[in-house]
Amino acid sequence: MNINSSMAKEHSATSKFHQLEPKRRRFAWILSVSGLCILFYAIGSWQSSSGVSHKVGCSSVSPSAASAAGLDFQAYHPGGFNRTSLATTDFPACDLKYSEYTPCQDPRRARKFKKMMLKYRERHCPKKNELLHCLIPAPPKYKNPFRWPQSRDYAWYDNIPHRELSIEKAVQNWIQVEDDRFRFPGGGTMFPRGADAYIDDIDALIPLSNGDIRTALDTGCGVASWGAYLLNRDILTMSFAPRDSHEAQVQFALERGVPAIIGVMATERIPYPARAFDMAHCSRCLIPWNKYDGLYLIEVDRVLRPGGYWILSGPPIHWKKYYKGWERTQDDLRQEQYEIEDVAERLCWKKVVEKGDLAIWQKPINHIECVQSRKVYRTPHICINDNPDSSWYKKMETCITPLPEVRSPEEVAGGALEKWPERAFAVPPRIRSGSVLGITVQKFHEDNDLWKERLENYKRIVPPLTKGQYRNVMDMNSNLGGFAAALVKYPLWVMNVVPADPARDTLGMIYERGFIGTYHDWCEAFSTYPRTYDLIHADGVFSIYQHRCDISDILLELDRILRPEGTVILRDTIDVLVKVQSITQRMRWKSQVMEHESGPFNPEKILVAVKTYWTAQLIQQQ
Repeated sequence: MNINSSMAKEHSATSKFHQLEPKRRRFAWILSVSGLCILFYAIGSWQSSSGVSHKVGCSSVSPSAASAAGLDFQAYHPGGFNRTSLATTDFPACDLKYSEYTPCQDPRRARKFKKMMLKYRERHCPKKNELLHCLIPAPPKYKNPFRWPQSRDYAWYDNIPHRELSIEKAVQNWIQVEDDRFRFPGGGTMFPRGADAYIDDIDALIPLSNGDIRTALDTGCGVASWGAYLLNRDILTMSFAPRDSHEAQVQFALERGVPAIIGVMATERIPYPARAFDMAHCSRCLIPWNKYDGLYLIEVDRVLRPGGYWILSGPPIHWKKYYKGWERTQDDLRQEQYEIEDVAERLCWKKVVEKGDLAIWQKPINHIECVQSRKVYRTPHICINDNPDSSWYKKMETCITPLPEVRSPEEVAGGALEKWPERAFAVPPRIRSGSVLGITVQKFHEDNDLWKERLENYKRIVPPLTKGQYRNVMDMNSNLGGFAAALVKYPLWVMNVVPADPARDTLGMIYERGFIGTYHDWCEAFSTYPRTYDLIHADGVFSIYQHRCDISDILLELDRILRPEGTVILRDTIDVLVKVQSITQRMRWKSQVMEHESGPFNPEKILVAVKTYWTAQLIQQQ
């Protein structure tokens, strides 16, 4: 019995030992793995917070926010550039003749198209096999533009070496050449006393300074002096003009730090949503408003907000005074004004005033009476089954874009807007009504908070962002306009670009916030001149387009429109940014990938790049 009892106890102890052994091994394995995780996390954190560097091109830069000094954000000054620091690149420089190349408004390609209704001045982009795979050079002696507000009045002659406008428009005070620079006195064809005095005349007729008018459209803008001086009144103007015999007028505007884009009233809708602008303006813009069954006034009506104003100066207004100078007969001008007045009446516009050189009409706040008036006016009819915001390569139509329905004659169609500046952060009517798919009031507020947080991070990794070095800013995928809103208090403006996708159209809502922008397809070139933007921001753009077109073509387009020493901020997944960075290393850009604001475990990263300074002359010397 004692022996058996002893053997039983021994067997029981052995059994317990074998049961404990696997548990001990599992516990030791868990401790080992945990230790390794902690060790690697500590090493990673030390690398991110210390001066550990990664090779980018030929320069060594740190991935941390504090190491942003690895990218040179300083503006170029003659004599201060280290020419030997340029990296070799697989992308060669284009010939100097392409220095002002605008791919989709190329005058040589335009000759192939009909001149009727200015069809040849519309967008005509190169085919895939016609794309340039080289870097557009800056002209010799190029210097970074003057800083705002000095840039409103001055630009370097070497940056835009064109004297044509200074000669052709000498009497009208558009532009003057003074030594090594251009000076913009603020004059215009119909405001030789200056844009400020002209705007004062308008302000005496309609209120410009009470916050009701924030977004404006200037058709046929010249060098955009009207838009430049409206900025004093917190009015943001989208100025457009074609690339025509008035060489480089849009380029001058952007060099001044004034919003502008290459565009024309021809056969296609202008690339803006319906109900976008509080005010539209034509100062001797030479658009035939009375022709083609009022087609162009109908298009202005589409983009005007309910209650918005249309201002006309120049032919035929005040024709009794100017008919000799315009070299036209009184009968001809009288008939033209009658026809414009007739179209405006058929659009249900009310003529507010005609005084001196100015005539102003106002669009109704809703279409209750306008629908009833179709019993009298058979044309133009109200459009049926039409997306009023659709305007990317869409033909204009001679029908009135209907306003959203209302319940009373006093209600503003689509919803009333707050005054500026409250409008920037007020919930836009399109969101309140639920017409922006998938966007709620809560998501709108969350997006604003998100961009406030992101801007704080950007200020750390791109120190000049809020210090006046950047004036012309582009957001390639603006979503709700949160990036522009976060920057609203700084001396810059943002071109908000919304990809031309009707399923995710937020541009109308961005305009309701008091910002400006355009539709665009990034598989094509943008409607601007080279070197016209100081900072380009892109949130998820390359993920959107990587399967639609070659991302190297998009990056070459960014290089074309970015000024030397301009900055690019790209947000995307790490695998996409690795591809992008490998291309930028061949483009004379310095770049580095940085962590997301929330930390290293977020799959989205941020790439910051600076375009190095080089010119056609430097390339020839090398």
